[in-house]
Amino acid sequence: MTLLVIDLGSSSVRALLFDDSARLIDGSTRSRRYDFDTDNAGRATADAPALQALVESCIDEVLRHPAAAAIRAVGLATFVGNWLGLDAKGQACTPLLTYADTLSAAEIPALLAKLGRAADAYHQATGCPLHSAYLPAQYARWRRSRPRSAKRIHTVSDIGAYLYRQWFAREVPTSLSVASWSGLLDTQRRDWHRGYARDLLGDAFPAKLPPLADYDQVQTGLNGDYVARWPQLRDLPFFLALGDGAAANIGSGAVAPGRIALTIGTTSALRVVKDVEPLPPGLWRYLVCADMPLVGGAASEGGNVYQWLMQDLLGETDALTAALAERQADCHGLTVLPLLAGERSPGWQPNATGTIHGLRRNTSRLDILQAHLEAVALRLSMIHDLLKTEGAAVMAGGGALQSSAVWARIIANAFDSPLQLLAEPEITARGVALMLRRALDGAGLAAQPPRISGVVQPDPAAVSALRAARERQIDLYRRLYA
Repeated sequence: MTLLVIDLGSSSVRALLFDDSARLIDGSTRSRRYDFDTDNAGRATADAPALQALVESCIDEVLRHPAAAAIRAVGLATFVGNWLGLDAKGQACTPLLTYADTLSAAEIPALLAKLGRAADAYHQATGCPLHSAYLPAQYARWRRSRPRSAKRIHTVSDIGAYLYRQWFAREVPTSLSVASWSGLLDTQRRDWHRGYARDLLGDAFPAKLPPLADYDQVQTGLNGDYVARWPQLRDLPFFLALGDGAAANIGSGAVAPGRIALTIGTTSALRVVKDVEPLPPGLWRYLVCADMPLVGGAASEGGNVYQWLMQDLLGETDALTAALAERQADCHGLTVLPLLAGERSPGWQPNATGTIHGLRRNTSRLDILQAHLEAVALRLSMIHDLLKTEGAAVMAGGGALQSSAVWARIIANAFDSPLQLLAEPEITARGVALMLRRALDGAGLAAQPPRISGVVQPDPAAVSALRAARERQIDLYRRLYA
């Protein structure tokens, strides 16, 4: 039997087939790349109908694979921290706003004033701080800057529920997993926190929130157009969306408190399946599903920093990348804040920007490359320090990390912890497949552990050098952002 997984990430859309052991079926991946619509002011949006077309084209293609004849269920993961407005007819009336959009940073002071002294209580209840990555600030900005468009919003949706609404021709709930990334879910009660929704966004806003359900409330019965297009999916269960970070934890094998998942793709994150009370200021609490809290921190920097360096700044060369392997840690004289898309964890400064301090006439391209890769690792090490427990293993994956052995070594040194490098090529989609097996068959999430390609051990001398570099980075951050 076969499982169809749709993975809508921050830079690509994929449709993939997995077998009943949650192993990717050879030759079954179909993908499309795309980019957020961005500008120098901080905008980062997408077009929901355009994303729908990309997803559907991937499904069209993957259904031609021989294994598609035996599909038993469909699962979905989406990048999270996304929302769009739907009008009274269920049509998109705003672009898709994303976690990377920082235009709403200016709304934070007014929202904090509405909370008064309850900012920490809000963080503890919703698992999220007030930040431009979340729904309250983004909706407040949209209402202020686009009042006519805002008046058309009948329902706030996410991209996963939007896709299902098109395919099933009815309102579909937002999953608890996706809702937990909004900043308005009461993560203890597993329901919208209508009190904070009203306090922050007004009396009329709670009525715009969509219904909620756990990921295993399935949708069946495609509408007529899609029955003709995808006849083999006609009566199959479609499971609600999982947040991509939550799915990546499951796909990484980090399904218990003793395992921390590190994912570096376009952005990066460290997460562990457990609850923490009280929640430290630098971390968030989301949900994998109703019975599985997820605590961690996410950074807006990751593979996007490497991509910017190699494509836009330095010019990609194999020699430049190869030379990194011969370098001593922190040998460049630079201190870098790699905050090209603002900051989320651990400091939550939405107005933060990238900074290079210490440039001299003899600073080389290699110095700049190494300093940025180390800087991302150092930022992540601060999140790791908030999450780590004695003996906890770091399960490391993601496309950016899997393609760079040097970066993996830098991160192990920054964490002062071994990294177990995952050999699984699609950890987010694999996590969805495992969650489908859990819902369909009661299969344990740890029953199919991920393949490990190797273990990277930290080097004591490099650990010491990077600890000193982290102190410089922290000092620069404090000087700029207090």
